[in-house]
Amino acid sequence: MLYIKPANYEDIEKEWMFQRRIPSDENGFLNDYYDISREDFDTALETMIAQSEGEMLPEGYVPQTIYYLWDDDAIVGTFHFRQYLCQSLIEGAGHIGYYIAPEYRGKGYASQGLKLLIDDIKDAVLEDEIYLRVNRDNPSSLKVMLNNGGYIHHQDETKIYVRIRKYDDLLFRKISENEQEK
Repeated sequence: MLYIKPANYEDIEKEWMFQRRIPSDENGFLNDYYDISREDFDTALETMIAQSEGEMLPEGYVPQTIYYLWDDDAIVGTFHFRQYLCQSLIEGAGHIGYYIAPEYRGKGYASQGLKLLIDDIKDAVLEDEIYLRVNRDNPSSLKVMLNNGGYIHHQDETKIYVRIRKYDDLLFRKISENEQEK
């Protein structure tokens, strides 16, 4: 069964083993915990959890919740949800960043994981759309975003900026029609 779960102490061993294998920078996904020792991961996990609650944030950072994507009892990916946008995130990385382990790529995990995350967080997003960014040389990740209802908002020489509407326009039209009938 596929599910997402925020970083937590209960799963610390598997989270540590997964997190330490993620390269420090792959396709724009940054990992401060590459090759981290088990002892140092205790402190790192404490920081991750605190930051999801708006605590221990470096200057200029916003709260971020780190989710792990699980397939039964194996972690296959991670999704980072920035709970609101500051100007640098509006013009940059947006609300969500994600990484799928190489052995699980090409199997639909990113698309399914992004859908699970969006379903979980869309009510918490203040904006009408969820902001994402992808490197132009990463068409697989762009496809994941587009498969989840995304559209290309704009692009520059190296990045493509994608937006995903939180709610289906058809649903809004039906709600509006129902309210008008009352």
